Order: sequence, then structure tokens, then C-alpha cells
Amino acid sequence: MKIRTFCSKMAHIVGYPRMGPKRELKFALECFWDGKSTAEDLKQVAKDLRALIWNQQKDAGVFWIPSNTFSYYDHVLDTTAMVGAVPERYGWTGPTVEFDTYFSMARGNKTTPAMEMTKWFDTNYHYIVPELGPETKFSLSSRKAVDEYKEALELGIKTVPVFVGPVSYLLLSKATRDAPKGFDPLSLLDSLLPVYKEMLAELKAAGAHGIQFDEPTLVLDLESSKYEAFKKAYDYLGADFGPGFLVETYFADLPAEAYKTLIGIESVGAIGVDLVRGTKTLDLIKEHGLPEKKKLLAGIVDGRNIWANDLGASLTVLEGLVADIGKDKVMVSTSCSLLHTAVDLRNETKLDDEMKSWMAFAYQKLHEVVALSNALKGNKDEEFFAANAAAQASRRSSPRVHNAAVQEAIKNLGDSDHRRATPVVNRLEAQQKKLNLPILPTTTIGSFPQTVELRRVRREVKSKKITEEEYIKAIQTEIQNVVKLQEDLDLDVLVHGEPERNDMVEYFGEQLQGFVFTANGWVQSYGSRCVKPPVIFGDVSRPSSMTVFWSKYAQSLTSRPMKGMLTGPVTILNWSFVRNDQPRSATCLQIALAIKDEVEDLEANGITVIQIDEAALREGLPLRKSEQAAYQDWAVHSFRITTCGVKDTTQIHTHMCYSNFNDIIHSIIDMDADVITIENSRSDEKLLSVFREGVKYAAGIGPGVYDIHSPRIPPTEEMADRARKMLAVLESRVLWINPDCGLKTRKYAEVVPALTNMVAATKQLRAELASAK
Repeated sequence: MKIRTFCSKMAHIVGYPRMGPKRELKFALECFWDGKSTAEDLKQVAKDLRALIWNQQKDAGVFWIPSNTFSYYDHVLDTTAMVGAVPERYGWTGPTVEFDTYFSMARGNKTTPAMEMTKWFDTNYHYIVPELGPETKFSLSSRKAVDEYKEALELGIKTVPVFVGPVSYLLLSKATRDAPKGFDPLSLLDSLLPVYKEMLAELKAAGAHGIQFDEPTLVLDLESSKYEAFKKAYDYLGADFGPGFLVETYFADLPAEAYKTLIGIESVGAIGVDLVRGTKTLDLIKEHGLPEKKKLLAGIVDGRNIWANDLGASLTVLEGLVADIGKDKVMVSTSCSLLHTAVDLRNETKLDDEMKSWMAFAYQKLHEVVALSNALKGNKDEEFFAANAAAQASRRSSPRVHNAAVQEAIKNLGDSDHRRATPVVNRLEAQQKKLNLPILPTTTIGSFPQTVELRRVRREVKSKKITEEEYIKAIQTEIQNVVKLQEDLDLDVLVHGEPERNDMVEYFGEQLQGFVFTANGWVQSYGSRCVKPPVIFGDVSRPSSMTVFWSKYAQSLTSRPMKGMLTGPVTILNWSFVRNDQPRSATCLQIALAIKDEVEDLEANGITVIQIDEAALREGLPLRKSEQAAYQDWAVHSFRITTCGVKDTTQIHTHMCYSNFNDIIHSIIDMDADVITIENSRSDEKLLSVFREGVKYAAGIGPGVYDIHSPRIPPTEEMADRARKMLAVLESRVLWINPDCGLKTRKYAEVVPALTNMVAATKQLRAELASAK
């Protein structure tokens, strides 16, 4: 068989943002979900966005342009739709997965909960987890990839269709409830592969010559037997398609066995590696080489951050690769999909010219890839490289970046582990005497719905259409309403609802030094949910208190405990675009000192319950086991710094959501919080298995009893049943009752009945516990 080699043109990207430069898809989705537009309206917006994205890449000079990276919600869910792996509860009968089934799987509906959602590796992107079991039957149920390939052809653009690879799809799934214990999703590989093969046949008939398979699970520490699954899959798929497969890996170094497996598969014509988060892979390539007929896609342009590439340094790395494996075998690419970065720096109006010169968003990264590709071929754009070098030098020397006082404070931290002096069991006793809470205390996670009116008020104070006094009055009125609502609902520990906050990280970053903010630097988190991460460019410090005014006011309205609401240092770090000129651990310690000051100011102003959210603690865990202990050490230490100075009677809460916590449970315990609230409902109570297996957790814990990422209102008995499952493995004295996460994305028409049912379920359980004595 003749082996087809990849084209010598060397510019490639792994994927591109799909929300649009001004979040066009977000607004189109929400309009459709609200019944204000038709499916055809939504499809037209999507088609226009795809045309824009493909043409931008073509015009920039990218040769290997990806298709099928667009999604209405999530690319893993798209794969579930493609292979027809729809859970039985959605009542799907085939043959094609349409919008109603697709969005029901993603968001739930009035009668059926959504599928589980969790983080995509160590990013802030969430994917919908496939549910598979021995009974799962696969069939080709979506031809989205073929349709989009043909759509691009009509524009005169030949693309490379992209798929979640079949092995990663199975490894990222979870077993159905009815699956036998020990069920291995990889046992379904033989029945899954024919569906992929059928799709490839249709693409080949349409004219496709290259296919990109994303197999990011290859960077994980896998058992040797798993590599056989990769070889089996691509030998099978390549039998008819030929060696036109590009296998992408990203987010970490490739293990040696993974690399050797890939270079030994004939159908794999090109291998993509992340050289930003996987610099050790260079040694692997040098040691094992690359077969003559294969290409290497060198992911040298960072797909997860917004800093301009150091083109000179990158070109040196690329030239070293050419020396190691040969001329015309190295293609230039992004480290991963640009889905994880902001869209276009040209839309920024809030950043000054110097700051903008230090940055590159997705659109600008296209040009970096092409510039490096051309330079590697001997066509170096000297002017482009010179401007880049000047910007790099400006950033290194700028006084805006460095703060001597902050650096000195970090040095003065010393060797202390910054633990609270009293054990948590004794602290809880002291706190109960002060707070006098009932058994199974109820609370919410922090935010209440962000209404159109609230957003208008915040927008108008920034544009000076209303005065600061008018703004304060409007926010205080909202806090009054939220406090009264919670008292009427009979919640035990209240929150002020966070009406003054745009985002749980951005709000704090705006008040800390060392941060800047974009106007349109939006990044998709899940579905239509977009976040605008702050940019940490320099040393971090807190000029003044950030939350005391609002928390103190809220507490004055009620005799019930009012939580002071903060975002923790690890989450601020992981949900920001972080400076890359010093270790992330150093930046995290700087943030921790700033939050420590805020915690102590809240306590001094009479706030006795303080929640420090660390939703992203698990998210930042490195993918390779050899690097995990060091991360957990500095991340947990940073959290403890924030709380080590408070009294025993001050109750410290933390919150985590939408991650697999089982493998970091000991780090969670080591954080030494008094109460942790945690996602539980959408993941089928997987968290509770930790406690069933004997982990002793002495602090308070509130596994969420209902999913706030769905518009569905769960009935009282459903929430009571969830809590009963918790009581089977947790002592009633430590259990709290709460939703999974904050309520800002929901509407009051959903929130009020859901919380009403939650409180009713709690009172029912209290009565059951009392009668059982």
C-alpha cells in the first residue's frame, strides 16, 4: 500500500473558539432556549460563525484548517450524538439526534435530569460525560462532521475534520447505573469503531484526505494494556482510509510508551504534541526519533494563555527539532485548541498599547503559527519578529510588573505551614455555641440570580450614567430583597446574593493590583456560559478591603449568620490568565496574602462565617502523577495562609464543584476548613463513595442535593432521598443541606420553588431523625 505523506506546508492549529468574537453563539443559543427564535435562526448564526472562523484561518495563511470543532454545546456531547450513545431516559428512538434530545442531554428537561458534567482535563472547560454500559448500542446518528466539511468546501476551503478519538471517548466516559461492577468502557471498542469507520467512509467520499483525532488521554499515566487499544483502533480505522490520520495530544508531556505506540502505527501520518506544557517531550523525540514517513506537529504556540509567543525562542526550539528529526518533518501548531483562550485582541478597547503588545488572542495566534512556519522554511518576517522581540523586552523590564514590597512579603512567609492551632472538631464545638444552628443546617453557595436590572445598574455606574450613591442604593435594595427571601424560605445561614459582582474572580481582580481586564476576552466554560478571565500580569497586592462594606450591611439586616463570600487564591489563579514569567506557585502565594487580609477584615467587622471558594482546586491538578504532590502541597498551603489568623469561633467554609474529588480527598481534608460544600447531584453521588470506603472527615460537609446548572426544579422527595443517601455514610452532626453551586445563572422562577423544596426536604429529614431517637 502506498503511504500518503502530509503536505510540506507547515501551519496548523488544533481548534478554534466557537462562541464568536462578540459571543454571537451564546446569545443565539439563549434566545433559542427561551423560545424567542427558531432552530433555523440558530443554525444560520452557527453557519455564519463557521464561515468567519474558516476564512480567518485561510486568510492568515493556516494550511491545515480544522472543521467539526464547532459545537452548539460541547464536542464530547457531539461525539455522543454522532455514535448514538443516548441514555435510555431521554426516550430517543433514532435515527438522528436532533436539538431536543441533544439539549436535553446537556441541560436536562422538565422530567429528566441532565447528564453529568465535569472538567475537561485540567482546564475550566466542562464536558458532558458519556454514559456507557454493556447494553450500549452504537449507530451513526449525526453527520455533523460531513455536513461541515462540505459546507467549508462550498466556501473554497478544504479542511481537516476533527474528532474526539475513539479511545479517549471511551476512557472519558462513565458506567451507567446498571453496569456491573468493574465494567470497562474499553470493552465497547469493537462495537464503537464501525461507527467511526462509517463516518470516515462518508468523509472520504466527500473528498477528505486527512483526519484529526484528538486523543488527549495519551498524556495520562495509563496501564500498558491501554496502549493496545490505541493501536487496535487506528489499525482498524486506517485499513480503508490509509495513513492520513493526525493524532493530537495535549496538556502535558507524552509518556515514552505513548509516543512509541504512536510512531509505530502505520495509519498515523502525523503526531501532535504540546511543547508548552510538555517540554520534556522534546527529549523523548530526540531519543526515539520519528519514522521517515511521519510528521510532527510541534505545539509551540500556547493555546491556553493570552501572552504573545516569544518567537525568537520558539524558532530556536523548532530549529532544534529539525536538526533532530529532519527537514520538512516539523509542522508548527498550537499547543492545544484555541478554544481555551480569548478570541481577538483587535476587539479590545480597555487595554493600553503596551499591555496589548504583550498579548496574543486566538486570532493573533494564527499569525504567530504562520510566522514561525514561514521562518522555519527560510521566509522569516524580520519586521514581525523584531516587533515581537521589543514587546518581550518591554514586558521583562516594565516597572508595572514588579512590586518589591510584595516580593518581600513572600520571603517573610518563612517555613510555617500556616495551620489553625485548634483541631477542627474542637473548633466546630466552639462555633456551634456561638451560631446555635439546627441539625442539618441549610444554606446556599453564595450568589443569587443576576437579573437584567442588576446588570444594567452595574453597567450604568461604570459608564457614569448613574451616581455612586444611586448604585449603592440599588445594590442595597437587592440585598434587602435577597435577605428577606432567605428568611421567608427559612434558610439557616444566609448570603447577601452577590448583586455587586460581575464574576467570582473578576470582581476580586478588579480590586487587586497586578491585574488587568479585557472588554471582550470571553472564553467558553460550558454551553452558552462564557467567562472573561482576569489577566494577572504582575505582582499581586490588596490596596483596601473588597467585600467588607457589603457583608457588614447584609449582616445588619438579619440576626441569622451571614456568610462573607470570597474567592480563594487557587481559584483566582486557575481561572485567570496567569503571568508566565514566574512559577504559578509564587503568584498563588501573593494572592493568598491578599485574601488573608480580607478574611481578617471581615472577622474584625463581625462576620463570623466566611466562605472562601476553591472551586478550581482539583482543576489545577497536573495530569501526570509525578507532578501532583508538589501542586497539592503549594495549593493547599496557599488556602491555609488565608485562614490561619482567625479565631476558633469564626467558621470557615469552602466550596468546590464539577470535578472528580476522590483522588484529592486527603488534600481537601488538609485544607482544614470547618465546612465544605461540594457538587454531588449530577455525578450520581460518586463523592459519597469516598466516605463509604472509610475516609474519615471530621469537618462539616454539604454535598449538593440539587443541580443548579439545569432549569429543572427537583421535587422535595428527590432532594430528601439524596440527603438520606448522604446520611447513610455521613454523621448527621456534620451534614449540611445546600444546592450544588451558586444560583446566579438561574431565574427566580426556578430558584424560589427549588429552595422551597430543599428546605421542606430538610425539615422532613429532621423529623425523621428526631423520631428515630
